[in-house]
Amino acid sequence: MVIWAFVILVMLMIPLLAIVIDSEFGRAFARRISSDSTPGDDALARKVDELETEVRYLGETFEALREETTFLRSLLESKSEPGSLPPGD
Repeated sequence: MVIWAFVILVMLMIPLLAIVIDSEFGRAFARRISSDSTPGDDALARKVDELETEVRYLGETFEALREETTFLRSLLESKSEPGSLPPGD
């Protein structure tokens, strides 16, 4: 008798489970457990990409300024004494 009750309960649960799985709730639950990201992760990833691009740009600009400063410093340190002008034509 107990076995028959269990079999009937399982047979009734199959259509109920199918209805729940096919509902919006079931689809939303499936999307939630199947995806590793949360809804805010896309916006966060975009912001991180923008920040990485900005940091790369600032690094390149800093390096260019460093090279310019080194060049100007070498020009100023190797300043020759003013002498006579070369003869003209």
